[in-house]
Amino acid sequence: MVVRPTTVEHRPQVALPVLGTITLPEPEHLAFYAALLALGVLEIVEWPVVGIVAIGHFLAGQHRFAVLREVGEAAEAA
Repeated sequence: MVVRPTTVEHRPQVALPVLGTITLPEPEHLAFYAALLALGVLEIVEWPVVGIVAIGHFLAGQHRFAVLREVGEAAEAA
C-alpha cells in the first residue's frame, strides 16, 4: 500500500492492488465514518443501517464520476 499526496486535491491517495488508486476522504468525512462505526459497534444503530448510510454518504461525495452525475441529473429532471 502506497500513500502519496495529490497535487490537485491535496488529499492522500492509496494504491490498492485490486481497486486501483483511491483518494482518501477529507478528515471531516473520516470522522463521520468513525462515528458511524462507533454507533454500529455499540449497537446503537443496526449494521445494515450503518452500511447504507456510509455508502450513501460516500456516493454523495463523489464528484469525479460522470455516470453518477448523469444519474443525478436524470433524477432531478424526472
